[in-house]
Amino acid sequence: MSTNITSVLKESRVFAPSEAFTQQANVSAEERERLVAWADKDPDGFWAAQAESLHWFKKWNKVLDWSNPPFAKWFVGGTINASDNCIDRHLTNGRKNKAAIIWEGEPGDTRTLTYQQLHREVCKFANALKTLGVAKGDRVTIYMPLTPEAAIAMLACARIGAVHSVIFGGFSAEAVADRNNDAQAKVVITADAGWRRGKIVPLKENVDAALAKSPSVTTCVVFNRCNHPVTMKDGRDVWWHDVMAKASADCPAEQLDSEHPLFILYTSGSTGKPKGVLHTTGGYMLGASLTHKWIFDIKDDDVYWCTADVGWITGHTYTVYGPLANGSTILMYEGAPNHPAEDRFWDLIEKYRVSILYTAPTAIRAFIKWGNQHVEKHDLTSLRLLGSVGEPINPEAWMWYHEVIGGGRCPIVDTWWQTETGSILITPLPGAIPTKPGSATKPMPGIAAEVVDKDGKPVPANAGGFLVVKRPWPSMMRTIYNDDQRFKDTYWSNYPGVYFTADGARQDDDGYIWVMGRVDDVLNVSGHRLSTMEVESALVNHPKVAEAAVVGRPDDLKGEAICCFVTLKQGNDPTDDLKAALKAHVAKEIGALARPDEVKFTDTLPKTRSGKIMRRLLRDIAANRVGTGDTTTLEDYGVLAKLRADEE
Repeated sequence: MSTNITSVLKESRVFAPSEAFTQQANVSAEERERLVAWADKDPDGFWAAQAESLHWFKKWNKVLDWSNPPFAKWFVGGTINASDNCIDRHLTNGRKNKAAIIWEGEPGDTRTLTYQQLHREVCKFANALKTLGVAKGDRVTIYMPLTPEAAIAMLACARIGAVHSVIFGGFSAEAVADRNNDAQAKVVITADAGWRRGKIVPLKENVDAALAKSPSVTTCVVFNRCNHPVTMKDGRDVWWHDVMAKASADCPAEQLDSEHPLFILYTSGSTGKPKGVLHTTGGYMLGASLTHKWIFDIKDDDVYWCTADVGWITGHTYTVYGPLANGSTILMYEGAPNHPAEDRFWDLIEKYRVSILYTAPTAIRAFIKWGNQHVEKHDLTSLRLLGSVGEPINPEAWMWYHEVIGGGRCPIVDTWWQTETGSILITPLPGAIPTKPGSATKPMPGIAAEVVDKDGKPVPANAGGFLVVKRPWPSMMRTIYNDDQRFKDTYWSNYPGVYFTADGARQDDDGYIWVMGRVDDVLNVSGHRLSTMEVESALVNHPKVAEAAVVGRPDDLKGEAICCFVTLKQGNDPTDDLKAALKAHVAKEIGALARPDEVKFTDTLPKTRSGKIMRRLLRDIAANRVGTGDTTTLEDYGVLAKLRADEE
């Protein structure tokens, strides 16, 4: 990290929550200020009070042990179980007959599980895992479509103290094998197949190829989702329905130490093997449940939909653990947002009267590209709150989301967090903080996030710097699985005792934080370090642009030239005149310094399966070099081939 990042994005629009929303909000502006002051003055007392919201078998004797940084221990001596907190306690608080999961498959098949029914399924599958030899501490790989069984498998592992490693069902056999071997998984839970855009995704076939290279795996459990023909290997493969038929529905939750590992979730490194982010039970469950309750203003009659697959951290925390801990009704949808047509999401919201929608900027930009006519066919008046997750949201995409989806009445919680943080750290609390398009606003109470320079000193207002967290928090990752040194080097070596997020950011005059994207994605143009996100936001602000990705390529004169990959809204043609207009538009919006050197039109951009643009691959294309590093998360390899062909 050499010098700070120059911030060029200007945004002055402010949206206060309505009086009606504020009056019913879980956290008011006054209450938020009280919570922030309390947490700053007495962090241990604050977190201890919040942890009382969970069910503990045995209370802790120390809130935080930070005697060996960066290795934290939270709620030391306490015993708890995540599955118990997500299900059992709702059987006695009046929610046992409430819908826990409303599920719709891509072909249109539906199921609903009440908390009582979910409890039965989880207990039976937990007992099935025991009969297959799974014990406390064993690692279990889950590689499934987004069906209730994915959540059931997670909760069953948690119930008996097994450590789950969920792998998104679009990953390759090679990626599955790598993760199996790193975790030394004992069992793999999969399905015959899943549905995606009307086609079969052959999950069991991928697992078979992975297991040929996964010597630690002794058993594979197969859920029959699609009636797709599969090969079952004697002595290794068993059907889900067969093991469930023999299983008892009586399975008391294991009383686990607060620091007992709950899951490993693999996240891609820019080079080398993926990192196994390890989360433990007590602190993670507090982060998941508390943030879900406060940020999404959860009420008992809400129908809440987080569109993320459980293969991502967002799916772990805000599809499964957070909402179920709070006794929420969650919608779960298996398939693509544009199958059979581009209005599938809006159809689901109307059909199930969804009140809270939490989705990603990349999805929002796709909806913009497809056109408002798909939205206008549906009644979305059930919505009362919108959320954004995964990357900084461009201000114009924020405005479209607010006006077209939210009808101008729904607050937007733009949330910043990471796989490593476990839960949301920077966000508006919707009844307490006026919002600004493109800003995640302020840290959650108890989160000591700051923007600092390369020496760790706070930067002046509106100056770009590096986002850090200066105090431990309960849901923080504990280490990289089997690699403590990599954990220290990656996250804690830049600033002693301080967590480095690897994101650039600035703080405005009101103390609002504007995340500018990964430090790796910063351009160095004529001595100025510019955020790619800010240039992208200027491009998306143009009425003909749906999405943009900006990267640098080597330039003898400027150090780096600004290269833009642009996707247009439907009905607009890629022309040289439009290229010139877009360059002029960026210069007008944020200054001549940021005028693009190149604009390349493309139908699609290379993205991970969670929707993030893989700018590293675009940098390789812009520089005309062969790429290196991990590409197992790439959704469509054909996009890369087409972009490279366009360059030749």
